[in-house]
Amino acid sequence: MKLRCIIVDDEYLARQRILKLLEDHQDIMVVAECKNGREAIEKIKLKEPDFIFLDIQMPDLDGFSVIEKLDNLPYVIFTTAYESFAIKAFEINAVDYLLKPFDDERIDASIKRMKALKEHEKTAGLKEKLAGLLISLQDENGSETRTFFEIKKNGRILKIRTEDIIYIQSEGNYLELFTEKNKFLYRSTMNAIEAELSDQLFVRIHRSLIVNKVYIGSCFYLKNSEYKVVLKNGTTLLSGRSYKDNIISYLEEAKG
Repeated sequence: MKLRCIIVDDEYLARQRILKLLEDHQDIMVVAECKNGREAIEKIKLKEPDFIFLDIQMPDLDGFSVIEKLDNLPYVIFTTAYESFAIKAFEINAVDYLLKPFDDERIDASIKRMKALKEHEKTAGLKEKLAGLLISLQDENGSETRTFFEIKKNGRILKIRTEDIIYIQSEGNYLELFTEKNKFLYRSTMNAIEAELSDQLFVRIHRSLIVNKVYIGSCFYLKNSEYKVVLKNGTTLLSGRSYKDNIISYLEEAKG
């Protein structure tokens, strides 16, 4: 199955250059060429490409404005003659940032990266379907166990699966959700979230800490009903005395 692509650039020669560089990629089909931002928005909505090459500086709408006006965003490979936009480009999760003039080796690397992301998306999509099935089953059983968090970031809504969260820590009026690579802020309270999480997966060890049991490496008794919990990534957390019973229950569960 071919990947559908749209090229957006106000310069004719720039569009032709990309077309030429794509000739060796038999699995990519260019479904449209656009010479300005408004045309790009129309074609992207109509053609629904898998990815786009998007110039940043254009006379009517720049590349960032195009993105802001799209509800369903394809993968984006920015093309520009200016380095100054790179940080902003990656802040909106662009696949790559090609600085003109670029060669076939550079464009090949971008396409390879885009394909890897798309393959990952397929895997994540399957997992999300399974998560959706789990939600349906839980609803049928009258359960309200939370399976994901919706996080607003850079104008987008990210879905963070609860199983990917290593631990949760309260921070003022927010909670900090720690995953393997990132930290996200979520507005809620520890008591509210604890009630929504599966006690098969999470254990509360402190008034300000909830831990994913999967990521616990070891647990040591200190004194005064307090424990040191060492996570598999090396993070050390201290339990609260009033949560001693939770720790003991976890340790008995881990043994058995």
